[in-house]
Amino acid sequence: MPSRHPEASAKKLSTRKTPRILVIDIGGTNVKLLATGMKVPIKIPSGPTMTARQMVSKVKNALKGIKYDVVSIGYPGPVLAGHPFKQPVNLGGGWVGFNFRKAFGCPVKIMNDAAMQALGGYKKGRMLFLGLGTGLGSAMIVDGVVLPMELAHLPYKRGKTYEYYLGKRGLERSGRKKWQKEVFKVVAELRAALEADQIMIGGGNAKKLKKLPPGTKLGHNRNAFVGGLRMWQEGSKKNAALASRSPSLFPHFCCDYCFAPSMVTLCGIRCHIRASGASCDVPRDGSSYPRYTVSLIEP
Repeated sequence: MPSRHPEASAKKLSTRKTPRILVIDIGGTNVKLLATGMKVPIKIPSGPTMTARQMVSKVKNALKGIKYDVVSIGYPGPVLAGHPFKQPVNLGGGWVGFNFRKAFGCPVKIMNDAAMQALGGYKKGRMLFLGLGTGLGSAMIVDGVVLPMELAHLPYKRGKTYEYYLGKRGLERSGRKKWQKEVFKVVAELRAALEADQIMIGGGNAKKLKKLPPGTKLGHNRNAFVGGLRMWQEGSKKNAALASRSPSLFPHFCCDYCFAPSMVTLCGIRCHIRASGASCDVPRDGSSYPRYTVSLIEP
């Protein structure tokens, strides 16, 4: 089973042979932080006016005296070539084109926030992750391949999107009972459409469900921190022990075109990870569906 507390995972990385990792989970209501060695995550209010520069400034102020070597960021929107390529719907501007590496003064890896949380809770098979928060996060992992998704803004019914019904505003507008009914309906439809054999429901509003849809399991926001840690773990059996008893998901470095070393950078192409490295075998014009390729390792 994964560690019950994110700080436990952080402590496991606090050796000289592994970097001190700062994980930043950016949400529409709060930005949550956890660095190697910290016992309790820090929450910073975000909201519709928070810019990328403001986020970095507030994170640095909150972490005075806490050292880190690398940063993992869960971003609430699409990520391309290791950078946000669309402004977040529920935050301010200035995210696209922002130099996070320069701002933090160390290497930075960026992954869609739902994908990072899915990464932290994944074990095996075809898992769909739905994040019920300010908006609607979504990601799928198929046999170790992380597929960031943007289901939130797809048409659902009556000319409205999935996020319109399942996001925070949908909860407030419809009330808990009707909102929960929509969650059940959407879960059933997506399970059939995507052939998911397991579905994890996470996000801050998941706890508002009085019961879970059939065949689903409740995730936890701590999974985002575990996912952020795993983004920097290399695929070796030595590091596999860090993931406790269950099969673990460990990113490998991607190819030079994807701006290595960063498995979480998307170049808009399919990257096949091999034991000796990585290469891309489809046109590099960004036309194909972007995917991360990782490997499953049995501890």
